[in-house]
Amino acid sequence: MTYDRLDLVAKLYQPSGWPRILEAASGSPTGAPLVVDLDPTTFCDLACPECISGRLLNQGRFTPDRLAALARELVDLSVRAVVLIGGGEPLAHRGTRGVLRILGEAGLAVGVVTNGTMIRQNLAELARYASWVRVSVDAGTAGTYGRFRPDRKGHSVFDKVIANMRLLAAEKTGALGYSFLVMSREEPDGTTVTNHHEVLRAAELAHDIGCDYFETKAMFDDDHHIVQVPRATLDSVDRQLAEAARLQSDRFHLVNSSTLTALRGHTGPVQPKAYHRCRVTELRTLVTPSGVYVCSYHRGNPLARIGDAVTDDLATIWRTSDRGIVDPSRDCRFHCARHRTNLELEHIGEGAGARPLTEDYDPFI
Repeated sequence: MTYDRLDLVAKLYQPSGWPRILEAASGSPTGAPLVVDLDPTTFCDLACPECISGRLLNQGRFTPDRLAALARELVDLSVRAVVLIGGGEPLAHRGTRGVLRILGEAGLAVGVVTNGTMIRQNLAELARYASWVRVSVDAGTAGTYGRFRPDRKGHSVFDKVIANMRLLAAEKTGALGYSFLVMSREEPDGTTVTNHHEVLRAAELAHDIGCDYFETKAMFDDDHHIVQVPRATLDSVDRQLAEAARLQSDRFHLVNSSTLTALRGHTGPVQPKAYHRCRVTELRTLVTPSGVYVCSYHRGNPLARIGDAVTDDLATIWRTSDRGIVDPSRDCRFHCARHRTNLELEHIGEGAGARPLTEDYDPFI
């Protein structure tokens, strides 16, 4: 049987996570999250003008010893999957290699979201232990990359990133993705620079590298609302993706994010929610050097902070915290990828859900 790994609702019905799914669906606190987003550091070696976490960078880090201890705590909590991500660049922390090793050898699934500049230094661990690595490239040429993803000296490191991705493609045991965020910016002189015209070129490059998928996404603003784009831009992206469809095979897929789907559906930047408690916060959480937060959409939000992983162990934080401090109807009016998951958890809690599956296939709910 083939399962859609983008179907976050269907992923709820996997047997190994089902007991905690039922706890969350009932509105009860769970004993531990199933998935944890972990920011090893707030440092990043790039200086992207559109970085949604720009105001949170360079504000702290875990020591290598504490980072390793966190990895062991995640194992002890029976977390099923961990995403190494960031405000910062996760591979910039010298302890990340150890985290990959600890989690991987314990059997946890590990995803990595990276800018790709430090893949070479972490190649052995990424190739062996990462279930997937998604590289944020957002361009198809060095020139466009330099406009949107410059390093701290204003230079383009596009060629370095692509070379690193080729190294990983040759060694990987998990999936490798090429991520393309559709962006535009008005310059001080009134001109607009954009990257949308390079979607096809980037997709062809991803295929040539040996990536498993190419993903296109829409931008968020600082409050996580989807940035609306002109219809002509969206049409251009769709034409290029239609042409890129010839590249698809069992080994290479084009992935459309829910954000682009929302733009096509003219849903606007606001996603209203009628419920007052996010049940997904009992199943996923975010751990960063600046605090533990109910979810990654609220990274850095003091009103959504539930603990301090620098000083306290995760089991204690989870046992003593209130994950209901965020009211989605009030605090989450942006587009949330797990809105439908929350609605499904309500159905499950009412006894109207589907039957659990007979096998696991993807723990990244």
